[in-house]
Amino acid sequence: MESMAAVGSILGGHLSASERVWWSVAPALALAAFLVLCLVAYAVRTLVAGRFHDEEMDARGLGGLTTARMRHFVAWMMRPLWLGLATVDVPPNAITTLSVALAAGAGLAAAVGRFGLAGWVFLMAGALDFLDGRVARVTGRASPGGAALDSVLDRYCESALLVGLAWYYRSSWALLPALLALTGSLLVPYVRARGEALGARMKDVGFMQRPERIVVLGASVAFAPIPEALLAPLDPHPPHRLAMAGLVLLAATSHVTAIQRLLSLLRMLGVSSVKSFRLMPRAVVVSALATSVDAATVHGLVHSFALPMPLATLIGCAVGGTVAFSLSRVWVYRATNEKMRRQVVRFLFVSGSSALLNAGGVWMMSLLPAVHPYLGWLITRGLVFACWNFPLHSEWAFPERDRERAEHLPELTSRVGAKSAADAS
Repeated sequence: MESMAAVGSILGGHLSASERVWWSVAPALALAAFLVLCLVAYAVRTLVAGRFHDEEMDARGLGGLTTARMRHFVAWMMRPLWLGLATVDVPPNAITTLSVALAAGAGLAAAVGRFGLAGWVFLMAGALDFLDGRVARVTGRASPGGAALDSVLDRYCESALLVGLAWYYRSSWALLPALLALTGSLLVPYVRARGEALGARMKDVGFMQRPERIVVLGASVAFAPIPEALLAPLDPHPPHRLAMAGLVLLAATSHVTAIQRLLSLLRMLGVSSVKSFRLMPRAVVVSALATSVDAATVHGLVHSFALPMPLATLIGCAVGGTVAFSLSRVWVYRATNEKMRRQVVRFLFVSGSSALLNAGGVWMMSLLPAVHPYLGWLITRGLVFACWNFPLHSEWAFPERDRERAEHLPELTSRVGAKSAADAS
């Protein structure tokens, strides 16, 4: 009866602190023992027959955090698995769909708080994702349709666990990094697919690629119950701090990788506006100075005259915008006085539209009671600068930039025309 009660407790998820630790550590110990045996065997194999070389790993490019030796070792270690599956003629598509089923189970386990189970099942799903393509190529079943199916289902696999984590953290601040990690994980492969469709090589770009994302997310979730057993052994709904850290890391690095790929793609396509990013350091310094003046103005208006934050932001943007324009035209973009009137007209548009956007953004941020007014102001200012002020200042506010764009326009037009003709053929 006691054994049946224990089984019921495990299946029902009512685990003690030690049982939660065991569910995280036991698979890790088994995996560690397996890796040690494989490393010993691989070392012997290298001494006898030389280093193992996998052509497909070389074709994947040099991007990511893993080294070439590590990738060849993983390919050698997994080789018996895909050869065994190919020998018994398992359909590659069945392996792909099984990985989706396991990932869905991982998401469900995370949603109900079984993080150890969720992490290890997700890592198993990632291993199957590695195997399906190999089996397809070994058995001669590789096809464009299978590649398309695998690519789409890969997105479902990653999303499944992140959705489960978002559900678990639906009442916590960790919901935000979970959602950011979800969008970042979708953007990274999308930028690569879009770039390769335009003829650009994207394999070597970015450090947080799919294998790294699987390991970071799976491992942080799988080992999350261990520190909780020490910090909150009696909490039925522990925060799982390690999983939170993994989400924050994945949220940041996936978006950085997506931006890396986007900038690299724009350079490969010859987009002249990318040169504007060379001016970013000086533009950031000018923006910081102007923002400091802006912040001081807003603070004085709010505390001395009791103005509402959106109205104070509107006035502060006008003051800070004047400082930004003056420093930008002299130091950042080195504008001349020949087209001063046009510069002033464009500055008035940039400053006025920026002030309205910032005031509206500050008002929208005030709808979030948990966000401090000054934090909401800072977030809004940064977002408007990156998405509106900087592009306008770097490419439009100063007429001298018109000539630079005109010089690159024929080249860009010819590239687009050549690509369109290739697509049509």
